[in-house]
Amino acid sequence: MFGKRGNEGFGKAGAGGIAAPAPPMPAAVAPASSGPAVLVEPSREPVRQVPPPMQTPQRKRPARTDEYYDTKAQVFSALIDTIDLSQLSKLDGESAREEIRDIVNDIITIKNFAMSISEQEELLEDICNDVLGYGPLEPLLARDDIADIMVNGAGQTFIEVGGKTIESEIRFRDNSQLLSICQRIVSQVGRRVDESSPICDARLPDGSRVNVIAPPLAIDGPALTIRKFKKDKLTLDQLVRFGAITPEGATVLQIIGRVRCNIIISGGTGSGKTTLLNCLTNYIDRDERVITCEDTAELQLQQPHVVRLETRPPNIEGEGEITMRDLVKNCLRMRPERIIVGEVRGPEVFDLLQAMNTGHDGSMGTIHANNPRECLSRMESMIAMGGFSLPAKTVREIIASSIDVIIQAQRLRDGSRRITQITEVVGMEGDVIITQDLMRYEIEGEDASGRLIGRHMSTGIGKPHFWDRARYYNEEKRLAAALDEMESKTKD
Repeated sequence: MFGKRGNEGFGKAGAGGIAAPAPPMPAAVAPASSGPAVLVEPSREPVRQVPPPMQTPQRKRPARTDEYYDTKAQVFSALIDTIDLSQLSKLDGESAREEIRDIVNDIITIKNFAMSISEQEELLEDICNDVLGYGPLEPLLARDDIADIMVNGAGQTFIEVGGKTIESEIRFRDNSQLLSICQRIVSQVGRRVDESSPICDARLPDGSRVNVIAPPLAIDGPALTIRKFKKDKLTLDQLVRFGAITPEGATVLQIIGRVRCNIIISGGTGSGKTTLLNCLTNYIDRDERVITCEDTAELQLQQPHVVRLETRPPNIEGEGEITMRDLVKNCLRMRPERIIVGEVRGPEVFDLLQAMNTGHDGSMGTIHANNPRECLSRMESMIAMGGFSLPAKTVREIIASSIDVIIQAQRLRDGSRRITQITEVVGMEGDVIITQDLMRYEIEGEDASGRLIGRHMSTGIGKPHFWDRARYYNEEKRLAAALDEMESKTKD
């Protein structure tokens, strides 16, 4: 089928320059550095390289030169003249990659480009990534040790590894190529990004969260931020191994999730709120009906009875928007047993609290706040911003009667992430919401390498407020043992 290049097999597809494709529909129009646009139809699943081990140092790639991009444009143009992209799209990712490599090798030989073997391999890989994947982003997406990718225009890319932000050697040819890749990413979830709609949230096929802000709002070129998810999802046991929580604290969290406590996970940006929420959902019974509401779908529950809902931004005419509040209100009509809101950031907090207080025990959500007390204040402010004219004491009574536990996550200054507080909401005393800590993390110093040293401490309160709920689920013995062990380690 693919033996002879030309009018047989792949046939001729068109001509033009080189750039990363960006499909508004099934095919993508790739802007060229010179010449007409190229019609490129990418494969459905971008090909991923095998991620290198975390300890393997990444090879520093030299900065791209104009000569490199000129050579790449010529090779790409010849490739488009030779290959039939409609046939290529029928192949699996690895076969398509091999076919492209064979043709590019032939083109380099025929045109007699002066290139070393390493340069030729790099060019081959770049062109395969442009046609089948996300261009220069592919090497970063393949690495499982990267938590965030932050692209500040075509010439600057930063990554977060091990809690530290460092500059990557990855560069784009120009802002047009970067915007094309952004368009390809957001088009996969039916969204668009351009001058008329310059802000967009999307996700990659693996669930990684993507935010794009394009010119004219981004002055120095498109800004692309990707919050990557690990291929192997973290569990509470792994968080224990990383030192984010003690084994006894993890047991308490398991019980909290199991006995249907209403939970709010509080923390700053990048503190691990969504990761912790994913961990807690592992302890939901498999026969419970769970409905998730998110701005960008990223939660990955393992239960069989899950309905995932996602907000929708307005169209170009400003119509058709579906807000988080719309989703939360609608899911109450879907007979949920638990409601999970990916991130509470507005008046939908009132609807979530109402759901928690009317028979949907075990509901969960995350919120941006620096400590549990601030978390409660932010909820009160969000309700006020939603236009609810309720007395302050009434609002606090609703909050106090709805939420059972606040779990505080924090990213420390050395880049490590810790669960710093497990706090119960006890009730009201006068006009004040009363809370008590079950556990807190105390920093004791730092070592020679700058890593913070601390430990999780029990507050020794005895029976927590949700003790009767734990007894109802036959978890009181395990809870008592975990609390006793925490207290004994604190005294030691």
